[in-house]
Amino acid sequence: MPAYTKPTLVLDERRARRNIERMTEKAARLGLRFRPHFKTHQSRHVGRIFRDLDVGAITVSSVDMAAYFAADGWRDILIAFPVNVLEMADIRPLSARCRLGLLVEAPDGLAALAKGIAAPVDVWIKVDIGANRTGVDWNDGAAMVRICEEASRRPKLRLRGLLTHNGRTYGARTLPALERSHADSLRKMRQTRRRLEAAGFAGLEISVGDTPSCRRLEDFADVDEIRPGNFVLCDVMQLELGSCREADVAAAVACPVVAVHADRLEVVVYGGAIHLSKEDFISKRDGRIYGRVCRPRGAGWGPVLPGTAVCALSQEHGVIRTTASEIGRIKPGDVLFVLPVHSCLTVNLWENFVGLEGTKIPTIRSESC
Repeated sequence: MPAYTKPTLVLDERRARRNIERMTEKAARLGLRFRPHFKTHQSRHVGRIFRDLDVGAITVSSVDMAAYFAADGWRDILIAFPVNVLEMADIRPLSARCRLGLLVEAPDGLAALAKGIAAPVDVWIKVDIGANRTGVDWNDGAAMVRICEEASRRPKLRLRGLLTHNGRTYGARTLPALERSHADSLRKMRQTRRRLEAAGFAGLEISVGDTPSCRRLEDFADVDEIRPGNFVLCDVMQLELGSCREADVAAAVACPVVAVHADRLEVVVYGGAIHLSKEDFISKRDGRIYGRVCRPRGAGWGPVLPGTAVCALSQEHGVIRTTASEIGRIKPGDVLFVLPVHSCLTVNLWENFVGLEGTKIPTIRSESC
């Protein structure tokens, strides 16, 4: 195991590759286009694992991320965030460099978009199926038709399909609840497409993509593509939802122990909000959890320690609450591994992963486009 002298984002590449292989095989078995979301790993190195498996289409969350992966040879890229016309100077060269997909949720701005791009782009209508974050309300048929009409007038805008992200599945704590949420999402997407077909807009595709549904469920009837991303690394949230096993979690933050307070069953580690992200947590009866904790094992980490979790974060400090049986086994100078609650937000804080053998694996934060 490498010597971790300060907080380090560690990647178990074998686990990540296995997760990728399983999802790739599932998409092929179900006859779905696989367009994985790269915002989770944000790494060209990890992205090339998908390319080795003949995945050719990807999802990103920003124009900058699209440019980063386009520079690594990806030629079919969907930016799964509503198009920002203020970024047209950066979108324009991307449209000439790859098959670019953009999200829209209103007819306003489509004329400016068509004028600003250098080459035709795919247009996806973002559909709000109940998450109330962004998108056109699935039941607002008139708004959908206006977008389709406006896009169809522009030769450079290829009206591709309907896209949603059912984030409600992250609140589904049982398999039946997940199945109900997923079925509701697909029902709304099908009805939306049927209404647009009746209005004269045929052939629209359906794109969905939350990890809990894509990992656990099999019914994707009438769906054309899936866009999960979190499945690559998994995390504590996916463990809580039953969407993965401990052996599937492929990233952890190695944190040196700096203090032990046996009287209150707490351990302080060098690994705080700037290393783990304070934005996501899980609420339990005894408080918030910002990560689960493992001991080193071999070149990586072992099973989650029972009754042990990160209970508080400040900028550099992490406070771990543990059990009477564990506290006596931990001392300053030890290293503990923290499994993040949300791997996407944690990875976004780092310039590099470190592999189990000690090799640095750069992310977008350290590599130029």
